[in-house]
Amino acid sequence: MPNSVVRVPVPRNEPVLSYGPGSSQKASLKAKLKEMLAEKIDIPLIIGGQEVRTGRTSEAVCPHDHGHVLASFHQAGAREVEMAVEASSKAWHDWSEMPWEARAAVFLKAAELLAGPWRDTLNAATILNQSKTVQQAEIDSACELIDFFRFNAHFAQQIYGGQPNSAAGLWNRSEYRALEGFVFAVTPFNFTAIAGNLPSAPALMGNTALWKPASTAVFSGYYVMRLLEEAGLPPGVINFLPGSGSQVGAPAVASSELAGIHFTGSTGVFQGMWRSIGENIASYRGYPRIVGETGGKDFIFAHPSADVQSLVIAMVRGAFEYQGQKCSAASRAYVPRSLWPEVKERLQAEVERITMGSPLDFSNFMAAVIDRSSFEKQKGAIELARRSKDAEVVCGGGCDDSEGYFVQPTVVQALEPRFHLMEEELFGPVLTLYVYEDDQLDETLRVCDTTSPYALTGAIFARDRGVIEHMSHRLRHAAGNFYINDKPTGAVVGEQPFGGSRASGTNDKAGSAANLMRWTSVRSIKENFVPAGDFVYPHMAEE
Repeated sequence: MPNSVVRVPVPRNEPVLSYGPGSSQKASLKAKLKEMLAEKIDIPLIIGGQEVRTGRTSEAVCPHDHGHVLASFHQAGAREVEMAVEASSKAWHDWSEMPWEARAAVFLKAAELLAGPWRDTLNAATILNQSKTVQQAEIDSACELIDFFRFNAHFAQQIYGGQPNSAAGLWNRSEYRALEGFVFAVTPFNFTAIAGNLPSAPALMGNTALWKPASTAVFSGYYVMRLLEEAGLPPGVINFLPGSGSQVGAPAVASSELAGIHFTGSTGVFQGMWRSIGENIASYRGYPRIVGETGGKDFIFAHPSADVQSLVIAMVRGAFEYQGQKCSAASRAYVPRSLWPEVKERLQAEVERITMGSPLDFSNFMAAVIDRSSFEKQKGAIELARRSKDAEVVCGGGCDDSEGYFVQPTVVQALEPRFHLMEEELFGPVLTLYVYEDDQLDETLRVCDTTSPYALTGAIFARDRGVIEHMSHRLRHAAGNFYINDKPTGAVVGEQPFGGSRASGTNDKAGSAANLMRWTSVRSIKENFVPAGDFVYPHMAEE
């Protein structure tokens, strides 16, 4: 066996390409988009490295052109979950016993493939299937996923290098084992990077995984799976199982081989899974690790000393990039009365400049929301604001689903701080704000902290350092990712580990060693070089 002490390459964040006019990057991506639009593919399950077709199919479409079908994908059920559990069990021994640097090599290679020949494929799939603009796709399906692969290998090295002290005559060491069983990874539609990270992070630490992608993002998820296979991922380590939550999730959670859940999605679904695990707790080999990032009602809170232009731009980008469909998106805001006239004027002007349409037109800032259910939810919220005596629509509000699921960027002013839209997670391009009296700062900070059950992201804007410290302290538990004079979105792997608490999840911080530690079972080993020869202690020789 090799006896070197291996160090992975020092990770660096992948540079974001600009796709500017006349660039080769833009021409190449446009060509890939055209190629993918011209074909309709058949997406199988992938179990133990084999393609499985069930005949129970659904369609992957473009949200901005919902009549255009990108793929037909097969859906898993209880039988296929059982097959995947068996395949993961078969792969577990060799994979978990493989040298950690060999496992890391798979994901480091995947990073290089994605940075090179696979970049256009993953970006194009994300643009088409999730209706992301080129900027939003590039920072997600290329850069962030590359960063996860590179930095996770670095964090794994740190974890394995963490060893205890040893007293004289002893050698203490720690061994970081894989969990016994499989990790069930349930991934959302809104980030291809999250879809790639949730099954691969546990896999890096020696675990096997069953991966259920969101039904609205199977197209891009399938290409992530193919990327990992090309990078050398052995059969059965990650098993790709598109399908409905009940048909895939219920049998997976009921399996006695379940070792963990790695989840990003709705709070209700996560709580339901936790409840099922509790009901089944006696049937598992061990206590399953439960790691989840769920909802958010993320805020921007402005102090009277805030710079207005910076505040407004943060509102626009934070609330409307990717149509507000980020867990971290700014969904509510608190603006002091003294700044409101200027903020309102500038905000209306900036929203008016937003271009919306197909992401195939690179000049657009926004595209469509993910599906009809989301469209109806946003439309209903806007109509509620229009009808209510406690709110008014400041700008936007238009909805059109004739070709794609388009919702205009919308700003609602709530006249009551606990108006429904200040509390409900909408996950769309609707920003609701409340104008507070300047002399009621502390009271409004308390309202901000207690209005929502979530605690994912939040931002404050102020120039006075004393005020910044005061606001930061008052909102200390209101957000797991907290921003000062910046929008509450755009966490970067290796820079801002991501996650929230309260109803927003377990706060296990994706993009950090803390998350990877959840996928290990530590064995402490003590070796005594000079074993005792007698049971008698010195104090027993009493005069």
